[in-house]
Amino acid sequence: MAEQASKLHLYNTLSRKKEPFEPLNDPHVGIYVCGPTVYGDAHLGHAKSYVSFDVVVRYLRYLGYKVRYVQNITDVGHLVDDAEEGEDKLSKQARIEKVQPMEIAEKYTYTYFRDMDALNVLRPDIAPRASGHIPEQITMVKKLIENGHAYNANGNVYFDVSSDKEYGKLSGRKLEDAEAGTRVKTASDKRSPEDFALWKKADDAHIMKWNSPWSLGYPGWHVECSAMSTKYLGESFDIHGGGLDNQFPHHECEIAQAECAHDKDFVKYWLHNNMVTLEGQKMGKSLGNAISLHEFFTGDHKLLTRAWNPEVIRFFLLQSHYRSTTDFSEEALSGAETGLKNLHSMIKTIEGAEAGNSDTYDLEALKDSVEGVMNDDFNSAQAVAILFEQLKEIRKQITYKKTPSNIEEIKEFLHDFVDGVLGIWPQEGGGNEELTKGLIELLIEIRKDARSDKNFELSDKVRDDLKDLGIQLMDGKEGTAFEIE
Repeated sequence: MAEQASKLHLYNTLSRKKEPFEPLNDPHVGIYVCGPTVYGDAHLGHAKSYVSFDVVVRYLRYLGYKVRYVQNITDVGHLVDDAEEGEDKLSKQARIEKVQPMEIAEKYTYTYFRDMDALNVLRPDIAPRASGHIPEQITMVKKLIENGHAYNANGNVYFDVSSDKEYGKLSGRKLEDAEAGTRVKTASDKRSPEDFALWKKADDAHIMKWNSPWSLGYPGWHVECSAMSTKYLGESFDIHGGGLDNQFPHHECEIAQAECAHDKDFVKYWLHNNMVTLEGQKMGKSLGNAISLHEFFTGDHKLLTRAWNPEVIRFFLLQSHYRSTTDFSEEALSGAETGLKNLHSMIKTIEGAEAGNSDTYDLEALKDSVEGVMNDDFNSAQAVAILFEQLKEIRKQITYKKTPSNIEEIKEFLHDFVDGVLGIWPQEGGGNEELTKGLIELLIEIRKDARSDKNFELSDKVRDDLKDLGIQLMDGKEGTAFEIE
């Protein structure tokens, strides 16, 4: 791999420290991210996770790695709470909407990808559905029983947590903590309260059920990810990602299942994104304060005063580190909107510049700065800050007719990084940008004429009024340049 790739460090939840990234089969990288449970529209919390891992995948490819990105669709097995008894989330929503569960799965899988596409989140290479991989899950359960890590109890199959001495290594929880963390009540047919379900026997009312050696039933939530990730990425792979709230019990149980079934390390690096909060409280469907992405895009929610461009939401999320909490407010979105407009304005000025004969801009220093912060656990927020600072200087040079001689190389880097990694390239058809630029230049000419006529009152008024609009005029030997704040 390239020299910069060897400098990449990421925070591994498993070791609780930053580690150099060394893939198992360089230059190939396998990454699995827990996808949505498709029983409702995606919200801002989902956007935080999938935009974050979208940037991770994009940056790995930018560095030259050949990435296979797998993100599942949970369309069966996820119960409405953490109990081992209860109703599947899709079945419950199907009952509410008076349709079949698979109609719910189709509806919300479609809206999920629709909203991710709007956020410019790249589609995963493989998006397996839990309901389409029942045989693989049954095979894994069989292995766990054969290896002495699971048992059949009246058609229900449970993982025997006491058989796995390393259970808890991801979250740091001890066995005695498991009961409180994994379920509300304990099924009576378990040997121990901390054991979790691999397969559940379905009652007559349960719609989604399949034949298995143990009963007519359905898989537990955790086993789907262990089965599907290893099917497509191998029994050991590089990166597993997901939300911090999935660290326990879901990811802990994934590790137990996979390692006890295959007797080898499951995942080398575990990455967890933090949550989105609303006034300091976690935003989520179960808490009733989730604003769906579609509602953001349309403005159709009581907590919103207007519609928001998906690109603004993506930029808003990029301005905080993936492991940091992101606190939502429309004021913060408005600030992101202004920042994105400024960034796009600078990029368009650079894109429109013709080859210059001034001094070469130190592009390598810019690359080193941007890649340096990205190599420090994918710090997109600092990368954006560096771009703002440096692009402002490049635009100033162009405005003063001192376009760097390597402007084409600068353009190429911006395409590779701003478009290819951050995914926030300005859209085509920037007629308003050209109109704005033309009007500002016209006012600069009017001000110049006023100064020549010693009409300083008019000259000052043009300068001050433009400043009030966020446009700073800068007088120099080469003439007057402007900068949009």
